Amino acid sequence: MSKITFYKDYKDNEKLRNSFNELAMSVFGIHFEDWYQNNYWKHRYIPYSYVQNDHVIANISVNQVDLIINNEKKRAIQIGTVMTHPDYRNRGLSGSLMNKVLEEYKNKSDFIYLFSNNNVLDFYPKFGFKPVHEYQFSMECLVDSTEVNTFRKLDGTSVEDLHFIYHFALERIPVSKRFSTANTQELLMYYCIYVFNNHIYYLQDEQAIVIFRQEGHQLDIFDIVSKKEVNINKILSTISNQNTKKIVFHYTPDYQAVNLKREILNEDDLLFVKTNGNEEFPSYIKHPITSQA
Repeated sequence: MSKITFYKDYKDNEKLRNSFNELAMSVFGIHFEDWYQNNYWKHRYIPYSYVQNDHVIANISVNQVDLIINNEKKRAIQIGTVMTHPDYRNRGLSGSLMNKVLEEYKNKSDFIYLFSNNNVLDFYPKFGFKPVHEYQFSMECLVDSTEVNTFRKLDGTSVEDLHFIYHFALERIPVSKRFSTANTQELLMYYCIYVFNNHIYYLQDEQAIVIFRQEGHQLDIFDIVSKKEVNINKILSTISNQNTKKIVFHYTPDYQAVNLKREILNEDDLLFVKTNGNEEFPSYIKHPITSQA
């Protein structure tokens, strides 16, 4: 049997990248090729993998991000794309990769965190991760939605629109001063390409890109990308309609002028956090969905 070899940061190695995509597709039903070909897979997303016979058999990816906590920037590592080929499971490969990542970044980050499904809840506490409850923020729609909606829909399959979104996002302010992320424009582009490609809108009057979707009476706002502080009431009055009864924010809003309801979030993906030094992870937050790895 051929030797198992460790590789990291090999995005420009076509053979290994294709194998990485094949494993991600088989395990999660996702791939990263369009993200790579559009030049949004950059230095902040780093796969750590074991390879045998030119095939990626196990992987843990590092996402270098900054967290905004109470208007202060903190260094963070978000771990994602944790996967092992079925033929190689229960051999300790994921644990070995995790130890490599933790050793490399133990003095380079304030927080290391990840989102895990219910199937592996016992795995991450072995490495010092602790579960953190996320919360969902919502409000009743009380805004006046009688004005004519003036926004332009952007196309997540259009190279031109993606280019516009990316360069706009390079100058964005955090979506929340209380808790949000920064320098995550490449992760945002992943969501624009694969997840919300049909739900991106540019509000020219507000100079903001809003990713939202309305189904029935509920309006879900996934992100607001703006270069300046937003007037949330104007945005809500623009994107809501006569059928809108409830507005859900998929991040931690810090708007002072709206009456928010907060409730614990019960989802399949659970947040685990490992802190370094004396840092304290905040409570009552929702990690922005468009920078979740």
